[in-house]
Amino acid sequence: MKKIVIMPLDERPCNYQFNQWLADDTDYEIVAPPLSMLGNKKEPGDVEALGQWLLDNARDAYGVVVAVDTLLYSGIIPSRLHYDSEETLKARLGVLKKLRINYPDLVIYAYNLIMRNPRYSSSEEEPDYYEDWGRDIHRYGYIRHRMDLGVADESEKKEYATIEKRLPMKYWDDYLKRRDVNFAMNKAFLEMTEEDVIDFAIVPQDDSSPYGLTATDQIRVRDIIAELDIDHKAYMYPGADEVTNTLFARMINHDQGVTPKIKLHYTSDIGPTLIPPYEDRPLGTTVRYQVLAAGGMVSDSLKEADILLILNTPGEAMIEASNYENRGIGYSAFRNLIEAVETAEMAITQGKSVVMGDVAYANGGDPDLLRLLRQKKLLYTLGGYAGWNTSSNSLGTCIPQGMIHALFGDRKAHRDFLALRYIEDIGYCTFVRQAIIREELPGRGLSGRKIDGPRGGVAKVVRTRLQHFADKELTDPVYAARIIDSYQPWDRMFEVGLTVESVKR
Repeated sequence: MKKIVIMPLDERPCNYQFNQWLADDTDYEIVAPPLSMLGNKKEPGDVEALGQWLLDNARDAYGVVVAVDTLLYSGIIPSRLHYDSEETLKARLGVLKKLRINYPDLVIYAYNLIMRNPRYSSSEEEPDYYEDWGRDIHRYGYIRHRMDLGVADESEKKEYATIEKRLPMKYWDDYLKRRDVNFAMNKAFLEMTEEDVIDFAIVPQDDSSPYGLTATDQIRVRDIIAELDIDHKAYMYPGADEVTNTLFARMINHDQGVTPKIKLHYTSDIGPTLIPPYEDRPLGTTVRYQVLAAGGMVSDSLKEADILLILNTPGEAMIEASNYENRGIGYSAFRNLIEAVETAEMAITQGKSVVMGDVAYANGGDPDLLRLLRQKKLLYTLGGYAGWNTSSNSLGTCIPQGMIHALFGDRKAHRDFLALRYIEDIGYCTFVRQAIIREELPGRGLSGRKIDGPRGGVAKVVRTRLQHFADKELTDPVYAARIIDSYQPWDRMFEVGLTVESVKR
């Protein structure tokens, strides 16, 4: 069994545990730092200890997958809050050079985010002043970018002048200074890739958009990639919390000496051209990057393909899963779910690994797809499924799962992960989360951003409701789904931490 060392983006299950569960019952052992070393949301972990841990544990490893934001700042949220100097951060980044010197045959994959710029006012994951000034900071940068390009209209120019008068410049300056430091680290990270310290790199675009501070950073990063002549070993596309899964799959494919071929199938004609919420480019472009980054290639032939990736897309603009009950004609007449599920069944009978990229909605999975899969008794025969958070989060979860399934076949660990995805992505994200925020929290004096602890009364209600969902929706003639553990990471409602088991009936 080969050892792969993972330095995750943070301590949440999507970053810390998904890759470990995907590796279960394969030829690979995942080693990750202890959770106590990673910190908790805005509380940074022991960043110096993390660097030493990586050096110590890589000694007998086949490869490492490193979230550079953890190596530098101790995680994704601390990367937006720190006051570290470039000198300090470059010393921390130097751990990767030590890895290459000490272990020249080690496979090193890494990723380093472009700092996001949310369009709303909230300090939950941003500096404290973002609670009052977040939207103004975003709009100020957004309109400035459009003005620089000469495409801002008169109303935007007036809004810019108004914001300039009211926005405290000390907050703007603080925000820009941190972005500049983080960008310098993006550049240093790419230079290490050019020097072959890093074998393959991704610069994910967290909550990206066509204009604004994040967009201008993306342009600068793209220019650096071109100048360094590393286009084929440093990708940049939308994503964040799924990238460890993608690089883990790429490492396995590299070790196995395979390049899985993937056939794409969309449920709507406009699916490839849709620009999903929180992203900056058409879905069809991002999907191909996701496949390439995970070590695969898109194939035009189902016969030649190892994996069929069915992309469940809306027939018009993508809406939030929380608005499922108010979905329009774009989710019925403008797409063909039945044909997609029939195609899935046919491909499975041909021995293909069939993956469902459930990107019909943002921030949740599609109950209509679940119903059709259950009717065809395909729930536990798929090679992969995901429908959580952003489109790229989902794709970077189900594509690696499908690749691992194609290599190692049907396993209990695989079925467990399928059951987890259905419960979390559809049961929680689409239904239970909003129901509890609406029905339970007001009477308890709580909000979705702050509840009564990771394992308090709210978490108990979540588990009860999700098990009811599983009993009703995920029971087929052979298997059922059982929740072993449930809690609320970061003491809020946005995500849920689940351990799920598929059990024979």
